[in-house]
Amino acid sequence: MKKKKFETEAIRTQLERSKFLEHSSPIYLTSSFIFEDSEDMRASFAEEKDRNIYSRYSNPNSSEFIEKVCKMEGAEDGFAFSSGMSAVFSTFAALLNSGDHIVSARSIFGSTHSLFTQVFPKWNISHSYFKIGDLDNLEKLITPKTKIIFAESPTNPGVDILDLGALGRFSKKHKLIMIVDNCFASPYLQQPIKFGADLVIHSGTKLMDGQGRVLAGITVGKAALIDQIYRYSRITGPALSPFNAWVLSKSLETLGVRVDRHCENALKVARFLEGNKSVNWVKYPFLRSHPQYKLAKKQMKAGGCVVAFEVKGGRRAGKKFFDSISMLSLSANLGDTRSIVTHPASTTHSKLSEEERLECGITDGMVRISVGLEHAEDIINDISQALDRI
Repeated sequence: MKKKKFETEAIRTQLERSKFLEHSSPIYLTSSFIFEDSEDMRASFAEEKDRNIYSRYSNPNSSEFIEKVCKMEGAEDGFAFSSGMSAVFSTFAALLNSGDHIVSARSIFGSTHSLFTQVFPKWNISHSYFKIGDLDNLEKLITPKTKIIFAESPTNPGVDILDLGALGRFSKKHKLIMIVDNCFASPYLQQPIKFGADLVIHSGTKLMDGQGRVLAGITVGKAALIDQIYRYSRITGPALSPFNAWVLSKSLETLGVRVDRHCENALKVARFLEGNKSVNWVKYPFLRSHPQYKLAKKQMKAGGCVVAFEVKGGRRAGKKFFDSISMLSLSANLGDTRSIVTHPASTTHSKLSEEERLECGITDGMVRISVGLEHAEDIINDISQALDRI
């Protein structure tokens, strides 16, 4: 039988039906599972049997969610977490030891940066950053203790694109674990494992849920690495709840059609902004003016839901723009059905110094828009009237 297409796997991958022959997978709201007898219990805890024991370890709903994402990403195995940052932290914590070193792209989510600069140094884990367009100097950053190379693509919030193939070849050459945060693209638009990634991380809170309802994270990739992450997480307890896993598994059934609309709307918004007199610059991966446009077209199916731009007039003008928004939501989330505007310098990346923000391309007048599923004309009209007021 031919391999099923992405959209079909998202819908038809599900739990084995119970005796009730339900069409849609039920929710397994149970903290624990029972055993047939003492030998069954002993063998289960000894891992001689592959079965559910306790929902902190595994649950049918989280297993279904994981299986779907693994098929979407082309991964061997995975583990689901209570949030995106829980996935990031647990993945690194499980794989790193005291003295290890991380090489990471400089443009990353603010909380991930805080993890590298505030938390891991307590464990004697160090990091070095490289700039997006400076892959030629990566060799200089490698030490005998370097274990992981990490990147986001597209980046948060500047939607820059990294050459995943080049990073994959580099990581293989130096025997590093390559980890990619694929949150902005979703597995529908990009599969980093094809380019050499060993592990892929998602905040399920974003496009995977798509409706701003639940927190979730997931890491998928090579089975041997996932086993280490699973054993660490089994002890430390960051597991995804059964209810949230059920919500996300159902959400993945519509991921393709939702992301198609997100991308269609986002490209229209980006093209509108590109011609607006109140805007200095616009960045969207599938705009021809994007610095890495050709690379984005090579790696991604479409440009995603996030558009970044800079209003003329800096922070003052930015504040006026945000205060003039009428329909769009002022929030720090993204990938929602509802369009969201965010000021990274004062919200998601506010813990960075001004110098650190500028290194990532985050200026005081920068705006990040997560373009939703409303009619594109209504989204553009709201942005337009707000720009007219600055």
